[in-house]
Amino acid sequence: MNIVLTKNEALVLFEFLSRFNESDKKELFEDQAEEKVLWDIEALLERQLSEPFRRNYSKIIKQAREQVRDEIE
Repeated sequence: MNIVLTKNEALVLFEFLSRFNESDKKELFEDQAEEKVLWDIEALLERQLSEPFRRNYSKIIKQAREQVRDEIE
């Protein structure tokens, strides 16, 4: 299976998964396999993205969120 994301979507997803995987939300999982899948997706994104390791990452993620976010009319 392949899932296609834009660079901005990948950055937003990576940031979310990084925060989520660091939190203690064990009660949300019915099985450890669900947690493992999220860890694995985070690891895949980490291998593909260089932006999280740049000094200006906070600016990069802010811009990515702005691009992905729904427009409010």
